[in-house]
Amino acid sequence: MTRRKTDNSKALDAFIAAKSEIDAMLERLAALSADHFKTSPDEIHWGHVGTLNHYRDRLREITDSAFKEGEHAV
Repeated sequence: MTRRKTDNSKALDAFIAAKSEIDAMLERLAALSADHFKTSPDEIHWGHVGTLNHYRDRLREITDSAFKEGEHAV
């Protein structure tokens, strides 16, 4: 029995669209980080620390999953 090659153009288009969206989000986050998350040293308080910890934790979930680290390690 011979298998036909399936047309994956729709999946490829969706993959490229998702990747483009991720790239745009990463670019925006990098710019915000370069601007110290729009804060100055004199303004920093524990709320800022909590917010950055929250961002870090969400990003760690993503990177752990992508690189099979942390709780996603095999």
